[in-house]
Amino acid sequence: MENCFWKRQGLYVILSFSFLRVMCASIRFSVPEEKKKGFLVANVIKEMKLKTGELSTRKAHLVAEGIQEYFHLNIHTGNLLINDKIDREALCGQNDPCLLLSQLVLENPLDIFNIEIKIEDVNDNAPKFWKNKVEVDIPENIPINMIFPLELAQDDDLGENSIQNYTLSPNEHFQLQIHKNEDGNDNIYLVLKKTLDRERMPDLGLILMAIDGGVPKKTGTVQININVLDNNDNFPLFSKSEYKARIKENLPKGTLVIKVEATDLDLGSNAQILYSFHQVPERINNLFYLNEITGDITVWGQIDYEKEKSYSMSIRATDGGGLPGHCNVLIEVEDENDNPPEVSIISLTNALKEDSPPDTMVALFSVRDQDSGDNSKTVCSVQMNLPFVLKATMNNFYQLVLQSPLDRETVTEYNITITAIDWGSPRLTSTRLINVQISDVNDNSPLFEKSSYDMQIRENNIPGF
Repeated sequence: MENCFWKRQGLYVILSFSFLRVMCASIRFSVPEEKKKGFLVANVIKEMKLKTGELSTRKAHLVAEGIQEYFHLNIHTGNLLINDKIDREALCGQNDPCLLLSQLVLENPLDIFNIEIKIEDVNDNAPKFWKNKVEVDIPENIPINMIFPLELAQDDDLGENSIQNYTLSPNEHFQLQIHKNEDGNDNIYLVLKKTLDRERMPDLGLILMAIDGGVPKKTGTVQININVLDNNDNFPLFSKSEYKARIKENLPKGTLVIKVEATDLDLGSNAQILYSFHQVPERINNLFYLNEITGDITVWGQIDYEKEKSYSMSIRATDGGGLPGHCNVLIEVEDENDNPPEVSIISLTNALKEDSPPDTMVALFSVRDQDSGDNSKTVCSVQMNLPFVLKATMNNFYQLVLQSPLDRETVTEYNITITAIDWGSPRLTSTRLINVQISDVNDNSPLFEKSSYDMQIRENNIPGF
């Protein structure tokens, strides 16, 4: 369990500076992906050393950070179970580690435990190339050690289960070269090691294989057809081998991201260059547009920092003779404050007795913001001049508690607006309305209008008069 350090923050005048008793601890579990519904992750009672029956008596409930609840807690047995089969690749993509975060909330007294569950990768995906066959045109007069970029394979698995190596089928003309970029990704190239002769060999077939590191290993292959051309052309050359750009998310369609430029030493039609994406995933084609004449790369789809923080793509320049040149483009996305805070009610007392003592909990809720940095930081408040106050607990959890006495005979209900504001620019706000009914207790004795009454009555009246 981790130590917890409290930092007092002034959240307007209505936020109390006193923190309630909260157990501050993080509990970590791990579970392999692809396990079926009902798979046992851990027993919470044993791991947390709780008493038998404590989960049910203290109204334990699991609060997931997100819309979907991947786990279920049996409060009678303490078993933490998988709700449904989890696919790590669909859930986290290439993000590592893949963590699902929840809070275990116990009431009376309030304890909040952070539960962190790591979804472990299994080797359930083989490397895969975008195409089964690719064509590479190479003039016969090009010098030795000239390089030609090849398509990378994709493997949705991570770590040792991802691609660890590439191999090229044996041949006398080409070798394989692997180069790691600044962003950590690999580029692979064909390197010419023996001069080509079109008259002797007009074409050449090679097999490129990608191999992962799982047990057992999985592989993927692509066929490479080399077409040997006459020696009458120069290759287009880009001004840079790698271009870099930074953009903000949510840019409008048509916004210029970066311009790539290549030149060709040939004359006439052979010097005319057309630009194109080279073997990029479909998602990049849906997000960016490349002008084939100017080399301008513009925004085409919705750029969302929360979905993907950077994009890497290969650009090809083809001259009038069909010869290609290549460069890489790396686009990094900056976060914008485009997500308002989310207020989630965890526990709510709809009916509160009017004789409830101070610090009685009325509601427990959390505030989350999907943005990053200052854009994700939030402050929370309720209206002033109410008999309630907010008290911060931990990890953006808040309690709404009773601060001053209630009187149902004066006020029978309260409509309380919880307001959450982030620190971004511009600041985004969200609100949540809760209704609290005040229930009556027998706190008023019968009262006569007068302390004494004077009456006159005649004598000799009959009984019952």
